[in-house]
Amino acid sequence: MKRLAFILIAAVILLTGCSIGGTGNSASYHQIAQEEAKEMMTKNDGHVIVDVRRQDEYDEGHIPGAVLIPNESITDKQPEQLPDLNQVILIYCRSGRRSKEASQKLADMGYTNIYEFGGINTWNGEIEK
Repeated sequence: MKRLAFILIAAVILLTGCSIGGTGNSASYHQIAQEEAKEMMTKNDGHVIVDVRRQDEYDEGHIPGAVLIPNESITDKQPEQLPDLNQVILIYCRSGRRSKEASQKLADMGYTNIYEFGGINTWNGEIEK
C-alpha cells in the first residue's frame, strides 16, 4: 500500500512539473482562428501583420499590409520591423508550421502580444501582389 501511495505521489509531482514547464519555454503566443485574425486586422490598434514565408512566396501574394520577416531570418536578435515588444503581432505563413516556429521564437525574445493564425493557403480574405 505504501508503495502504491509513493508511486501515485511521484506521478502527480512529475505530471505537475510537466504541465507547469511545458516545453521548458515560459514564453508563449496565442493561436487564433483566421476569422479572429481578420477581425483584429480591422482595429486601429497599431498591430502589424507578419508574413514569415520566403521572399518568392511573399511576392506571389500576401495579405495586404503584411511585412515580410522570413522565419529563417528570426534568430535571437529583435527584428528591426518589430521595435515594440508589446505591439500586437499577427503572424502567418503558408500552412502554419513556420508561423508557429516564428511565433515561439519571438515569444522567447520577449514579445508579449503574438497571435499566430496559420497559413495563407486557407486564407479567404484579400491577397495582394
